[in-house]
Amino acid sequence: MTDTNTPPPGGEAIPPELSHCGAVVDKAIEYMLGENLPPMAIASALLGGSLGLLSRTMGREAMQGMLENALHSVQAGELHPDHDHAAG
Repeated sequence: MTDTNTPPPGGEAIPPELSHCGAVVDKAIEYMLGENLPPMAIASALLGGSLGLLSRTMGREAMQGMLENALHSVQAGELHPDHDHAAG
């Protein structure tokens, strides 16, 4: 879930609108999990919706840069569940 109380590494504060959006998405995920929807379906729907929004609101190069940053985070293990436990 989105942690809105702890600043990200580097000490930069999370913008309020990003924190709000993260909280709304977290609630939507909680609801869908409560409906016993498969996590893969939830993630796929959220990713598809996100990609659709990005494609309507930013250029290809900016979108590609954002996706490359996400891929690098996955490759570095930053999004693995064990990463959160090691930091806390």
